[in-house]
This record gives sequence, structure tokens and C-alpha cells, in this order.
Amino acid sequence: MTLHQAAARNSANSPIARVLTRQAHGRSANDNGANAPASQLVFEAALRHFAKHGLGAAKDACEHAETAFHAGDNQACNHWLAICRTLDRRMARQTVQTLGVN
Repeated sequence: MTLHQAAARNSANSPIARVLTRQAHGRSANDNGANAPASQLVFEAALRHFAKHGLGAAKDACEHAETAFHAGDNQACNHWLAICRTLDRRMARQTVQTLGVN
């Protein structure tokens, strides 16, 4: 009787080894990617504003932006619009259209 022996399996090509050595995905599924805030500073300011004002934080930020716009302070207006945009993009878009700013 003839014995047939199979070649030893290469552990580097085994299905388990391939799964265990797979590279991790480059980004997490919950990363904002292109929708991320303009800067980390704006994001942190938005978080602080939300912590202080709760669910009304976006509306409050838009009101600050309008006040700054009417006072002629473009830098403050843009700052508050960025915070509002981080919290509520639609509300920020409406405020920008109302004020006629970019």
C-alpha cells in the first residue's frame, strides 16, 4: 500500500493568518472626514458653547453672529457662524442667507 502525504500547510497563507494580519482600516466609520469643523479650536468652542447653552446653543450662536454683523464686527460674526455651523449646518446656512454674508 502506498502512502500519500500532503505537503505541510504554510502558516503565512492560512485563512486564519490572513485574517489576523489584515491591515486596519484607515479611518473609523464615524469620522466626519470632509464634514469636520474648520479647526479644532472652533470644534472646542462649539462644545463649550453647547455645554453652557444646551440644545439652544446653535440658535444662541446665530444670534451672536447677527449682533456682531450689525455691529460691523466681521471677525466675531464669522466666529459665531462657524460655531453655529458646527452645531447646526442648516441654521447656519439660513443665517448666512439672511445676513447676506459668505
